[in-house]
Amino acid sequence: MADKMDTNQYLGAFLDEAGDNLEHLNELLLSAEQNQSDMGIINEIFRVAHTFKGMAATMGFQSMAALTHAMEDVLGLVRSGNLLLTSDDVDILFKCLDTLTAMVDSIRSGHSDADIESDHLTKVLHARRDHPEGAIADAVPGAQEFIEEHTSSGTHAGAPCFTEQELDWIASAETAGMQVYEIKVILGENCMLKAARAYMVVTLVGDLGDILKAVPSVENLEKEAFGRDFTIYAASRNTLQNIISQVERIGEVIEVNGKEVDVKNLKASPEKTPERAEHPDAVSSSKAPEEAADIKPAAPPHAPHADEHQKTGADAKKDASKAGNRTVRVDIGRLDKLMNLVGELVIGRARIERLVQESRLKAFADPLSQLGRISGDIQELVTKLRMVPVSMVFDRLPRLVRDLSRQMGKEIQLQVEGAETELDRTVIDEIGDPMVHVLRNSLDHGIETPDVREASGKPRTGTIVVAAYQEGNGVIIEVKDDGAGIDPDKVKKKALERGIITPEQAAAFTEAEAAQLVMLPGFSTADKITDLSGRGVGTDAIKNKVESLGGQFLIYSKFGSGTRVVIRLPLTLAIVLALLIKVGEETYAISLENVEETLLVHKKDIKYVHGTPVTTVRGEILPLSDLSAIIGTPDGRSDAEENPVVVVRVGRNRSRVGFLVDAFVGQQEIVIKPLGKLLLKVKGIAGATILGDGNVALILDAASL
Repeated sequence: MADKMDTNQYLGAFLDEAGDNLEHLNELLLSAEQNQSDMGIINEIFRVAHTFKGMAATMGFQSMAALTHAMEDVLGLVRSGNLLLTSDDVDILFKCLDTLTAMVDSIRSGHSDADIESDHLTKVLHARRDHPEGAIADAVPGAQEFIEEHTSSGTHAGAPCFTEQELDWIASAETAGMQVYEIKVILGENCMLKAARAYMVVTLVGDLGDILKAVPSVENLEKEAFGRDFTIYAASRNTLQNIISQVERIGEVIEVNGKEVDVKNLKASPEKTPERAEHPDAVSSSKAPEEAADIKPAAPPHAPHADEHQKTGADAKKDASKAGNRTVRVDIGRLDKLMNLVGELVIGRARIERLVQESRLKAFADPLSQLGRISGDIQELVTKLRMVPVSMVFDRLPRLVRDLSRQMGKEIQLQVEGAETELDRTVIDEIGDPMVHVLRNSLDHGIETPDVREASGKPRTGTIVVAAYQEGNGVIIEVKDDGAGIDPDKVKKKALERGIITPEQAAAFTEAEAAQLVMLPGFSTADKITDLSGRGVGTDAIKNKVESLGGQFLIYSKFGSGTRVVIRLPLTLAIVLALLIKVGEETYAISLENVEETLLVHKKDIKYVHGTPVTTVRGEILPLSDLSAIIGTPDGRSDAEENPVVVVRVGRNRSRVGFLVDAFVGQQEIVIKPLGKLLLKVKGIAGATILGDGNVALILDAASL
């Protein structure tokens, strides 16, 4: 019992350092594949595997230690020159990496590393160690079949194990009159993109109810770190048969089994799960509010293990002490609560400012100014605490490109720029799936096969550039490829077949306008359905996700030259600077990110072109739109000689539009509050906020208006 307690106190630190080592190992394997004779990379891979083995053995994770020991044996032969590393060997090492990732995730969710099948993979490594000569297919009988048949994580054995938080969700679902189901999905043996199929299943079940748990976790499903089957626990008011019948319609799903979960007999994990562990560094892998922020110590402590490069005990303690004084790991749930409190502080400050202005109490001016500076500094600090680099998303892309390009027989070079650019953790969590979909579109629709590229005078190797940079109060993420681009004739032909556009419209569409049709719901130009594309559920879903985050999704394409996708995202979703306006009797807010300027336009300067009001600003024609007519509110301008106008930039080309309003109220920092599920899809409304006088104001979405 004493030993168990001793290892438990290191569990959080072990999981964090294991995650760091696995990320580093992924980068090294990608480099090793490109430079198979570089002994520096091989030595570093060996060192990471050796360190990982020692950590796992110390914590008592024997399956993990055995697998890394087998990796170490093979890598040792490569270091000594007795084994020449091949692409097939790298494939096996990638399978080992995925299996180790699944083991770490299993431990995080309260299970054991032994729940992940790894014996077959260990045997393949041992056979490779004993037969280092020749190709792996010849040296290791059945190895190739094994790699193709078995997945990185094997199977997930054992009964479902729920955390206390998950049991709370289940209890809430039962109270709400929902039934909890266990749904097991089995994919076909030849399914090439399991992650895409799993994503479609999870999305569908999520639309029919609420996802409570996935085994393996959703993160591992995204990484394809699972076998042919996975299990979803969901709460829904739909019947089980209805859910099963809809899941069965998804391609490559060959079997779906389900049953009702006996909620009364469910129990929490008998062992302390990481998110409930006593160690303050404990981390949860779920998307629950307890998910820990990725604020990593410079040198997280872990249980000591044998390592020829390890420092002495005194030196290690000294370094750990220094690191502990510099950094601390903070739970993301606490940061969320702190951000909410800062939001309330902003609202309270605005109310005090309003009362002081109305009372005209000059004595309060200086204290109020000091309060404004302090609350502003706190807000800036909390915002920065929540910021994490986009490398959290970008780091998974090289492996994705590597795997898919090999499957499709394409030669692709990925260039990543600006990975250090920071975004709010909430935005980062939501943008991962859209980024993967955009990259898959570039791989499948964009980059041509080497022979086709060569025939058109292009290099055989295609290039995809993923870049991130800050612009104003937002961040721009671009994905560019030098592939085939979007064929406007093909797009217009498909749109005509589906009745989306008329022949007259098709004839008038420019190449740029035709490219925008791919963002319509259900639209696809694929001639046949594949694992990557053809079902018309991609680009419009990406656009909706980005816009739900308050961002913009834009596509620029030139047929034959390539495509550029631009995603504009706000730095944070919590507190923004907004312009308050009056329309009728109501006050509305527009984010200053979209506002270019405000004007007072004289009535005589408003002209009409084809029925559309316009005015001239500094020699340029500015189209005008009456905001009261758009949102259905009576205007209060009556016969005013001057009309307040808010100029915003919207749409694909960031074109200028002027909104006629009744009055300007002023600028104010606002706290964005969601409207809830019932009002989530109201066009033109992005949320609500509480003003200084205590009233609620709706936040307008200029792009959708």
